[in-house]
Amino acid sequence: MTASSRPLMKENSTSQSAPACRNLGNGGFPNLRVLIGLFIVLAGVFLALIGLGTFSWLTASSAQAQQKHKLINIQGLSPGFDCATIHEKGIDKMEGFRAGLIMIACGEAEGGSAMPGNTFARLAQKLLPIPLAFGAADVDLVTGTETPPHIIQSETYTTANPDNPDQIVVCYNDSRGAAVNNLSGCSASTDGGTTFTRLTNGSGQSPFANTFGDPVILYNKPTGTWFTVWLDFNGSCTLGGYKSTTPWDPNSWTHYCVHTSGFDDRESGWADNNPSSPHFGNMYISWNDFNIGGGALQVRVSTDNGNTWTQHGITSTFIRDVQITGDPLTGDVIIAGMDEGGGGFPHNDTNYIFKSTDGGNTWANTYVGTPFPGPGVVACSGNPYFTCMFPDQGGFWRHEGWGEPAVFNGVVHLVYAQQGTTGDPGDVYYIRSTDGGQTFGTPLKLNTDSTTRPQWQPNLSVSDAGTLFATWYDARESTSCTKGNPTVP
Repeated sequence: MTASSRPLMKENSTSQSAPACRNLGNGGFPNLRVLIGLFIVLAGVFLALIGLGTFSWLTASSAQAQQKHKLINIQGLSPGFDCATIHEKGIDKMEGFRAGLIMIACGEAEGGSAMPGNTFARLAQKLLPIPLAFGAADVDLVTGTETPPHIIQSETYTTANPDNPDQIVVCYNDSRGAAVNNLSGCSASTDGGTTFTRLTNGSGQSPFANTFGDPVILYNKPTGTWFTVWLDFNGSCTLGGYKSTTPWDPNSWTHYCVHTSGFDDRESGWADNNPSSPHFGNMYISWNDFNIGGGALQVRVSTDNGNTWTQHGITSTFIRDVQITGDPLTGDVIIAGMDEGGGGFPHNDTNYIFKSTDGGNTWANTYVGTPFPGPGVVACSGNPYFTCMFPDQGGFWRHEGWGEPAVFNGVVHLVYAQQGTTGDPGDVYYIRSTDGGQTFGTPLKLNTDSTTRPQWQPNLSVSDAGTLFATWYDARESTSCTKGNPTVP
């Protein structure tokens, strides 16, 4: 994550009836409707706050911005990292916290300042006068004491136990552990989302030591085990996490590793929990490895319930990992990728679909879309590779148009954002394939507002009945939105 906020699905965000749903909740479990209203608005608030002051809580333990040709020491890198290699190594295209630390320490981005707690409380009250219509009252995931400025959470990823939907785990980036290299957190519910408890061990931190956020949480049905995946810096591990059969117990989580010695970013995951699937129990993690081809799209697959992981290269060059998901009926696995046209603003995006029908052993690029103008207002001043959705003070809230796929019974769905017409920074579009991701129909614009205010960062869920639920961030009611102004939604 860089100093321009990364409220991004790596979304990550595999939203679908199977329990792998990033950012917004799982359409297959009615109790999660309680959460959906919370995530649509509160997640937007949390992420917008990061946009107002990303890494204010990181800079205390990282070097002040200095000259570009400086040697720095960042956990997970060899000592004496050369700032002059930022662009060569693709760090300006990475979104994880470690990349953000590097950018700040090398003087390529600035840390900000978080809103005081009372200010946030007032802002939340203004934005949430009544619960949304999707369920009952909103539920606070972050229980326990919070001490400013370590009060920011973002990028929620939700999974429920398909055998017991009362058990729900929501993981997120969490600034609480900034001083101890633990930027990861989860909250667990055993009553169907009525209440949540933030996982806190005896040290006052989450049980996910030496991880830098970017959450994925999967449930492995054959073993009844929950797997978190983070940017991981335990030893040589660069992608991994912690697992537990009793996730509500903060002392039950043990470490495991998915990938070592990489330069990993923007991971996503899906678990095949259908006993009738030919690949029942398989787990899949996709990500961008910036040690390969400037950010090649990669997948690791476990066919033995997370004990071992086998790597498969999807691309040899940089295609952004938008999201991985799977068909709970057939076991086919789908990855949505995006060619960002070299970044900057303006730029064109191109949607890609990659598919495996044999449990992840082989992959085919089944679809390459027509290039379309990426959403945004301005190139982010802290890192001009990314586009920012708002222009205040050089721009904040990074978004390149990434969307989310969903698949059920061979029908593949995809939502994404693109530049609108007549000065509209962003509209949300939906496309559908009825032939397993080979061809897609004409794009349908989902937002129907008549304003030129942006819609961006869409999510998509599909239920076991085949119904779809699309959500996105929407600024149609904020015609005078200004950074730091709590009176405008």
